[in-house]
Amino acid sequence: MIKILVVDDSAFMRKVVTDLVTDFPDMEVVGTARNGKYALQWLETNQTDMILMDVEMPVMNGIEALTKIKQAYAVPVIMLSSLSTKEITIEALALGAADFVEKPLNLMSINQEWVADFSEKIRSIYQKNRGTDYEHSSVINAFKQSAVSDKKLPTKIDALVIGASTGGPRALLKVIQHLPPRLQIPVFIVQHMPKGFTASFAQRLDAETRVTVKEVTDQMVIENCVYLCPGDYHMTIKNNLLQLNQQPKLHGTRPAVDYLFSSAASRYRQNLVAVLLTGMGRDGAAGMKDIKNYDGYTIAQDKESSVVFGMPRYAIEQNVVDEVLSLDKIAKKIRDIVR
Repeated sequence: MIKILVVDDSAFMRKVVTDLVTDFPDMEVVGTARNGKYALQWLETNQTDMILMDVEMPVMNGIEALTKIKQAYAVPVIMLSSLSTKEITIEALALGAADFVEKPLNLMSINQEWVADFSEKIRSIYQKNRGTDYEHSSVINAFKQSAVSDKKLPTKIDALVIGASTGGPRALLKVIQHLPPRLQIPVFIVQHMPKGFTASFAQRLDAETRVTVKEVTDQMVIENCVYLCPGDYHMTIKNNLLQLNQQPKLHGTRPAVDYLFSSAASRYRQNLVAVLLTGMGRDGAAGMKDIKNYDGYTIAQDKESSVVFGMPRYAIEQNVVDEVLSLDKIAKKIRDIVR
């Protein structure tokens, strides 16, 4: 049973979240608090497996509480966010929050897709934190014995594509901070994130790194900088343009990594490198297969450094990954690639 502490200054929101969690057969709410101060007091004498915490609260807000929790406890924190707190939410992710969920707009009628995503996020992060996220796999173990295939990086690289989900913002910040000020190739990123939050995330990446980071607009001309796909849109590459569309969700998400990877494979062929970072689900593997078919090169983040080893694991098991690396090694490799 996953034990959960719910922290929110709204009594109604605490009840809504508590009722939702109680409906999941493998979870229970073991405590509630109306701000960060009371959450810290509760943690002094009680134990929990997961904290669901509001961003904006009186007395002690989510950022202050998160900072203190991360210093004293190993328990993962998922932020409860709204579009009005998007900048603070991105700050929370940078400070170590495992992920965030956008609060439903209509609390009286919550979409079942939102509920399913919410429960899966809790389970994935809990399992990773417990070290019991996945059974041993012969394919994964083979990569542990030899972390790279016989294939070598292309001698000429024209573009880099990156896909990420749960845990991705913090991983991407680390990767992008390693990049030199002047890129020799474009870098395209799909991060699973709701509409509105990606603009704040792009601004954060741009402000905290030496490279230019842009949130993509439809028909944007490709230059040698970092491009982030906006939430609620799929991003594809055609000739020298970035195109956005709102085709149906893929793997339950929009944006989807597969759309970017597959279109980039057609555009850059053997001169493309793809990186699949931490995240739950199966997005990215089909796109990596297309990249492999064009003789491009593929890299996946390893289990140990992933917040959730879902997307990388699935791609590895589909035999579409050339190399499995830790986040630190991926950051160094990407820095060398884009020079």
